[in-house]
Amino acid sequence: MSLKGKVLIKGQTDVGSVRDHNEDAISSDENIGLAILADGMGGHRGGEMASAITVSTVLEQITGKTKKITSGETDDETGYSAESIAVHEAVTLANKNVHDSSEANAQYRGMGTTVVVVLFYDNRFTVAHVGDSRLYRLRDGELEQITRDHSLMQELIDRGFYTPEQARNSLNKNLVTRAIGIDASVQIDIQEDVAMVDDVYLLCSDGVTDMIEDDLIKSAMLENVDDLEKAAAEIIRLSNEHGGKDNISALLVKPIKSFPAKNSLFSRFFDLFS
Repeated sequence: MSLKGKVLIKGQTDVGSVRDHNEDAISSDENIGLAILADGMGGHRGGEMASAITVSTVLEQITGKTKKITSGETDDETGYSAESIAVHEAVTLANKNVHDSSEANAQYRGMGTTVVVVLFYDNRFTVAHVGDSRLYRLRDGELEQITRDHSLMQELIDRGFYTPEQARNSLNKNLVTRAIGIDASVQIDIQEDVAMVDDVYLLCSDGVTDMIEDDLIKSAMLENVDDLEKAAAEIIRLSNEHGGKDNISALLVKPIKSFPAKNSLFSRFFDLFS
């Protein structure tokens, strides 16, 4: 089922005001409702390589797998949708590809990347993420962070050592506890949730969230809710205005029409209570 004309996806990436090259990578496919963002790390352009490998692997794998999926099916063993399984497998392969490339090329040794992947289907979505790149959702004027950072700072916040406000000023806030490509295997967080018409979803790198508070992100999205390209540009402008110390990427998704899967039990159940 094509989601063209039902889900809009627009995004931009920017080198920022300090860095000399961009290690972020973004990609999307409106036909299948897919958005991907990766924020690379590693010397000698290793981060740039890691993010590029990750985004291209995930795009190729999910594009191929969705052609074979009957949307609305659920995996008996895990309880996840077939789409979630496909996303998990794609990110797992991306981890292998980055790790293998790192092992084979001394100049890229130790490279890695964060990643956040969102796939829309059957009036819902799956998000997979590793690291501190985030997914937000704007619904009915309220902004919610959907993902939870895999970072040392988030662990310290969870344990009560820092408040979120104190964490913003810490020198350790960019130390991630999980990343694609660092080890031969990686733990991937997967979530499924309902997608509603006129929601706006934001995938962003920490070049956004380290520079501007959530209230500014929310304002930029609300003021440009009908123009995702302008929303992305405004988020990048604000991030640069507040320092631009890292690469900056913003990828926005907006469902504009319902997209139930044919004969989907989920959508029929959802319609009864919506």
